[in-house]
Amino acid sequence: MNQLMLDLQQYGPWIVTHKGDRSCRLLADRHYSRQRPGHPMFTRPGRNLVLRSAAGDAVWVTWSGVRDDGMDAWECTLFRNESSIRSSEMIRFAVTATVAEWGKPPADGIITYVDGRKIRSTNPGCCFKAAGWRRIGKSKHRGLILLQFIQREVSPP
Repeated sequence: MNQLMLDLQQYGPWIVTHKGDRSCRLLADRHYSRQRPGHPMFTRPGRNLVLRSAAGDAVWVTWSGVRDDGMDAWECTLFRNESSIRSSEMIRFAVTATVAEWGKPPADGIITYVDGRKIRSTNPGCCFKAAGWRRIGKSKHRGLILLQFIQREVSPP
C-alpha cells in the first residue's frame, strides 16, 4: 500500500496554504471583520501569506500591498483561532512563519488592527500583546486599535 505524502511547509501548528482554502474561508466568514461572508476570496488584493491549522480550526493571513496609512509594514489582516492552542502561541508561530517565508519585515514591522467594540475581551488585543506586540495608536477613520510587532535584533552577550 502506498501512502500519499504532501510536501507542505509547516511552522508549529501552521501549514502554508492558499487564498482559496475552503476551511480558511469558513473561519473568515465567522470573523467580525469579514465584509462579504460566503465570497470565495477572503484576502485582500496583493501578496498574502495564508496559514491554517491542520484541523482547519485556525487561520492567519499576512498581507503586503500598497498602504494608505503611510506605514512601511506587513499587516495581519485576519486571525481566528478556534483550536485548543493558546492564541498568543499561534501568533508567535505565525510571525515566525511569515519571516521564514518572506524574509526580514519592513521598517514598521508587522501590524494589525483590532475593533474593541466587536470583541468580548475587556483587554482588546490581549493575545497579540501576550505574543510581544504593542499598542501604538488607533486608526484615523474607525478608531481601531493599532498593534505592532517589531522583531528585535538580539545582540550576542
